Amino acid sequence: MCGIIGYIGEKKASPILINGLLCLEYRGYDSAGIATLEKDGITVKKDKGRVKNLYNLEGIDSLEGTVGIAHTRWATHGKPSMENAHPHLDNSSTFAVVHNGIIENYSELRDFLTEKGYHFLSQTDTEVIPNLIHYYFSQDSKKDDDQLLRAVKSTCDDLKGSYAIEVISPLFPDRIIVVRKDSPLVIGTCKKENHIASDIPAVLAFTKNFYLLNDQEYAVVYKNRIRFFDASLVEHTKAINNIEWDAAAAEKDGFEDYMLKEIYEQPNAIRETIGSRFRLGEKCSFDDINLTKEYLSSLDKIYFVACGTAMHAGLIAKNVVEKLCRIPCEVEVASEFRYRDPIIDEKTLCIFISQSGETADTIAALKLAKQKGCKTLTITNVIGSSITREADYTIYTHAGPEIAVASTKAYTSQIVLLIILAMHFAEILNSYPEEKIEKLKADILDIPSKIETILDNVDEIKAFAKKVYTQKDMFFLGRGMDYAVSMEGSLKLKEISYIHSEAYAAGELKHGPIALIENGVTVIGVITDPKLVEKSISNMQEIITRGAYTLVVTNQVLPNVHFNSVINIPETDPLLSSLLSIVPLQCLSYYISKNKGLDVDKPRNLAKSVTVE
Repeated sequence: MCGIIGYIGEKKASPILINGLLCLEYRGYDSAGIATLEKDGITVKKDKGRVKNLYNLEGIDSLEGTVGIAHTRWATHGKPSMENAHPHLDNSSTFAVVHNGIIENYSELRDFLTEKGYHFLSQTDTEVIPNLIHYYFSQDSKKDDDQLLRAVKSTCDDLKGSYAIEVISPLFPDRIIVVRKDSPLVIGTCKKENHIASDIPAVLAFTKNFYLLNDQEYAVVYKNRIRFFDASLVEHTKAINNIEWDAAAAEKDGFEDYMLKEIYEQPNAIRETIGSRFRLGEKCSFDDINLTKEYLSSLDKIYFVACGTAMHAGLIAKNVVEKLCRIPCEVEVASEFRYRDPIIDEKTLCIFISQSGETADTIAALKLAKQKGCKTLTITNVIGSSITREADYTIYTHAGPEIAVASTKAYTSQIVLLIILAMHFAEILNSYPEEKIEKLKADILDIPSKIETILDNVDEIKAFAKKVYTQKDMFFLGRGMDYAVSMEGSLKLKEISYIHSEAYAAGELKHGPIALIENGVTVIGVITDPKLVEKSISNMQEIITRGAYTLVVTNQVLPNVHFNSVINIPETDPLLSSLLSIVPLQCLSYYISKNKGLDVDKPRNLAKSVTVE
């Protein structure tokens, strides 16, 4: 859960590297550093804290090297400190390394190297890598142009865990060696220079042409060319990918924060995701998957497997698929699914949801499902990401780059795509009336404009946020799909405001949680299902009686009950209401965080892409 950058070309590397780190800071931000090849060897500049601290380091402006690597860290081994910050050097300062991932057997490797006379300056797992490279390099009697590549390969053969690694050395000043396993890495290529990054947005300003590295694939990156090698160091050619993301989409574009920008980008992200999937009067189009009526009819169950916000999208999908297709569905947290020996086989379809396509637990769960004979389908926002290379089928959201750590537009795009997928299955199975599916399609097409209406009227949300931002605890209540929305609203609040919050199914309130309600405690209710209005109101009345301070998000006509604030959203089909009701809750979390003076885009202890367990 770190970000790495590399540059080789004809320009000064340091400003390019630091700018790339700023673009990747959502991946980690407790320390940062760069290493460049200068005339007298490797120069390393690093510090504890945010990337911007690098600008203040002595000598940073005097770096002239045109080859360099850089890193922004989210700590796993060793507390945030200058010593633990990357890049790391071997004892002879001949090899510099940046690394994203976790080396699970670093302790044994450290013991091995210590016995060989190496010493260590940090508490990180990464520091074993440059020293292992030095060890294998010095053991290699064949002194040729690929000696460093072989040393890196021998090092990686010893590593257990996940890694994306960049290596530079003054012995080979015309190249950067890179390799990845279970951690993302891309190479952006353009005339007389090449860029390496954990994520595409970090180098979009330079190129839209990318090589996407596979697991255990090595690349030797020069300024004018790139050589690719497989896990056995057999050289091969590789296809280039053109990524049609707009570089401006990765900028704030006048908004104060990325999160606010991405909240307001949701209408367009949903329009883009709907794309060519359907037109009124026509069947849904999923030419990228081939799931027949015979196969879908044979299914005993569909699993939605994901983590965090993506798992909440799966909860919405469960309700919609069961309603439209009458296929039993389960939703599992990936980190639990992979360890509990799930009862799945060829009659189970497993759908994996990941914004980044690099979520370690979700990828591991997918591999398990394939081993057990399941067909696998993944939903992600990132073309060529690791999960897409493992799944049988992939369908993409088209949310564009999402930079803020707390997901907003990627989440709603996932829900839209999952609902359209459910309609597609229903059309294949003839399991839901055609006229109702057509009505649902018409309602989906109206969702973006209805979100725009909500975003044009946020004054009451701002006012409520100002009244409650000093709270220490909050509660969210909902029934059915409104409960899933409540869970996502609660998570958003926790992520960016650090307020303890919990979401409960409203009917469970009296089975324990109501003991926590006392005078002045804030409770937020979501009420969008007309069949559940009376029951939901009864639950809200119970907490009002006990002195709760209340906000209700609804598109229903409610009985005359005194709520402290009511946010009215547009009406739509109850199967789609979650796309509207979540928007005020996203805004509420955002404005609460702003009132507290917090960094909305980079909440403490969190990173955007969770590439470690």
